[in-house]
Amino acid sequence: MTDLSSIRAPFERFGAERGGAWCEPPVLQPLSLLLDLAGEGLRSRLHVLTGGVGEEQALRPDFTIALARLHIAEVAPRPAVHLYDGMAFRVPAEGSTRRSEFRQVGVEVFGNGHDPAEEDGRIAGLAWEASSAGGRSDLSLVFGDVALFAAFLQAIGAPDAARARLVKALASGRSVIAELKRLRADDPAANGGGTGLARLLVDLPEAEAVSALEELWRLAGIQPVGGRGAGEIVHRLLERAQDARTPRLGPEEATLVERYLTIAAPPQAALDQVQALAQGAAGGVDPVIEGWRKRLMAMGAAGVPADRITLQTGFARAFGYYDGAFFEVRSAALPSDAPVAAGGRSDGLIARLGGEAALSVGCMVRPDRASAGAGA
Repeated sequence: MTDLSSIRAPFERFGAERGGAWCEPPVLQPLSLLLDLAGEGLRSRLHVLTGGVGEEQALRPDFTIALARLHIAEVAPRPAVHLYDGMAFRVPAEGSTRRSEFRQVGVEVFGNGHDPAEEDGRIAGLAWEASSAGGRSDLSLVFGDVALFAAFLQAIGAPDAARARLVKALASGRSVIAELKRLRADDPAANGGGTGLARLLVDLPEAEAVSALEELWRLAGIQPVGGRGAGEIVHRLLERAQDARTPRLGPEEATLVERYLTIAAPPQAALDQVQALAQGAAGGVDPVIEGWRKRLMAMGAAGVPADRITLQTGFARAFGYYDGAFFEVRSAALPSDAPVAAGGRSDGLIARLGGEAALSVGCMVRPDRASAGAGA
């Protein structure tokens, strides 16, 4: 096994350069907050504490949210670099032999004067350096970019509401293709959610809609079965009705989005394809692409081999706080869902937690996976 100090060393140097300090945020975090920020898809992976009085708690599944909360409580609005080395906790998938608790070494940078794209490249380079310290020679770096997707959708003229839903799907790790299908104007199945009872109830406040449905049941002599109450049924009906009211994507727009999501190539080649698609729709994504030029230069300066980097436009991670470029360092010897390192930009996180808006980027490395010969 690799000496942990060799993996910590790049973070030590970065912290010394930026005035960072090692810290340990609370292990227990509010369950509702984790689900709101990291996404409902993470619920089954959380160690939830039951019983007791007050808000439900869960063991931290990673350090980003916990450190953001600590930053707001103890440091904000001043910028800070927080280093960490500790345990995170996730319930393994059914049938998996993976550990339910594991070590993460990493950094979160909140509020600084560095160019965001250049800082992204520096942080990705830091993750690469620490991952490489484990001795693996089969590493690669895979990027996604929520901001690039948002800019592309705006460039092709996607309606605001549809654009917001597609971006949210990518950011939360849900299937963008499934969301796209629901938003296609030429898909009959996508347009049947707002008929009948849903249309009757959609303009009512939800509490009044529940009362109206219960009154309909009484008049018709219906006894609901299956464990679903009027509140849950109304909520689902209203969601479907709202879906039906969301402006749709035309066939040409939907096709462009489908083509965008299939791009996976070295960054410059991928960006050329994105730009070609956007220009073909009389739009542009030039500002975001300029940011990528800076990001790539910073990664090169940090020693990341250019031929090991891929930009995969449909790539998503199941952590809903990313709102810019994000990445994973992967080993060919490990499954794709077992990254050696990961990180990215989450500029909206501090504000979503109630703090003063601040730039935010970070990364973590799994020492157990970084070590050559180690399993997932």
